[in-house]
Amino acid sequence: MTNTEALKQNFILILGLGALALIRPLMKITGLIDLIGQQFGSILLTILISLAWLLIVVKKNIQKPILILVFAGISYAIFATIISGILSPILLGQLQGPLTNPLGFISVIVTNIIWGLIVGGIALAIRNKVKD
Repeated sequence: MTNTEALKQNFILILGLGALALIRPLMKITGLIDLIGQQFGSILLTILISLAWLLIVVKKNIQKPILILVFAGISYAIFATIISGILSPILLGQLQGPLTNPLGFISVIVTNIIWGLIVGGIALAIRNKVKD
């Protein structure tokens, strides 16, 4: 299967995994993350989202888990940037976040590519181990 075929075949999954990761910024926006502590909550949610991504791609036996999770990270970054662009003027009275700084936007994309790469690498290792 080519990369293009894998992306087309898993397009909805990629968007769904990206949307799943929106739990973290939505908990921050609503203040729910403060119930468990801002710093600890962000780390905990990142771990839980990563585990969900991992379990989903392993369970679905995705053929190219690194590719799919890198694009899930990119889709999350785009979704989060759009939500920030919509909600920050409403909630804070001015545009804030990655849209106000081109380097910030690039940083968000790169960070989430790395996140997808790491989780995808773990998924690939698990998939290969299960095949053995």
